[in-house]
Amino acid sequence: MAGDSKPEVTEMAGVGAAAARPGFGSRVGTHFKRWWWVYLIGLIVVVLVVVLPVVYVAYPKIAQHLVNESNLTVSMMDLSDPSPTSFVLNQTNIIGTNSSFHPTIYSFSGGVSLAGLAAFAHVQIPKFNAHNGVVVEVNQRVNLTNETAFADFCRAAIMSEEFQLNVYGRPGLKQGGLPKKPVTYNHTATMKGFNKLQGFELLDMHIGTNNSDGTNANGYVYIPNPSVISIALGNLTLNLAVNNTAIGQAYIYDLTLRPGNNTVPMTANVSELTVAGMLSNYPDYILPIDITGNSTVYNNQVIPYIAGALAELELRAELNVTQALSG
Repeated sequence: MAGDSKPEVTEMAGVGAAAARPGFGSRVGTHFKRWWWVYLIGLIVVVLVVVLPVVYVAYPKIAQHLVNESNLTVSMMDLSDPSPTSFVLNQTNIIGTNSSFHPTIYSFSGGVSLAGLAAFAHVQIPKFNAHNGVVVEVNQRVNLTNETAFADFCRAAIMSEEFQLNVYGRPGLKQGGLPKKPVTYNHTATMKGFNKLQGFELLDMHIGTNNSDGTNANGYVYIPNPSVISIALGNLTLNLAVNNTAIGQAYIYDLTLRPGNNTVPMTANVSELTVAGMLSNYPDYILPIDITGNSTVYNNQVIPYIAGALAELELRAELNVTQALSG
C-alpha cells in the first residue's frame, strides 16, 4: 500500500537557534541614535555651568584686576592756546603692566583732576592695546568743566615740587574672543612741578633804555623748568618791589615755558628816582628785587587760572644797579 511511504520532513536551518546578538559598536550607535537629544541637553548644561561663571563672574574680576595692576606715566604734557574756558592739550602717556594678557582698552572719556579733587576737564582717551610700555597720545582742545579745579591744578603745577594727576573713566575691555566688559580706570601719575621756579635770575639788565613798548629797562630772565610740562603763559605783567616798596613793572611777551632751561627777554618800567633813593640802604648797590604776578593775557584775553597761580608766586632776584645803569 502506498501508505507504507514515510512522510518527508524538511529541516529549516536556524529554526529554534538563538539569533546572532548585535556587536557593542552597533548597540552604542543605536543608543545614541535614539537618545542623542538627551546627551545634547546634558552637554549644553555642562557648558553653561562651566562657561557662564567664567564669562560673567571670573572674567570681569580678572579684567578689572588687569587694569588695577597697570600704572600710568605722563612723559610729556603741552598746554597751549589757552582761553578763559579751554586750552589745547597734547599729552603723551605710557602704560606699564606686568601681565601676560594684552587686552584691548576701548576709547573712553576720562575725567582729569588733581588726586582727590574734582575733575577740571574730560579728555577722550583713544583705543589702545594694553601691553607693557604702550604709548597713548592725547591731542585735542579741552573744555574746562570746573574752572576753579583747573586753577587749583595750575597752582599745584607751578608751586609744587611734585603733584599727582588722576585719570578716571569707565572704558570697555576685551581679551581675545571673550566679550567686551566695562572696567573702572582710576590711575594717578606722580609728576614733577615747576617748584616755584627756583633758580630764577635776572640777566644783563639795563636801566635807562628807550624800548619800542615805551619801557625804560630791558634784559633777560632765566627760568628753569624741571617738569615735563610746557605751558603757554602769553603776555605777563609782573610787579617789581624792594622791601615792599614798588619800583615798577616788568613785561614778558608771548611766553611759553618749556621743560629745561628757559632764557627769555624782558622789558620793564623802573622808577629811577625810587631806585636812587634806596641806594643809601644798599652800599653795594645790589637791590633784592621781589617779583610777583600781576596779569596774564593771551590773544587779548585775560587768563584767570594762570594769573591766579602766578599771583601766589614770589620770586626773588638781585639787581646790580651799577651794572644796570652802566649799560
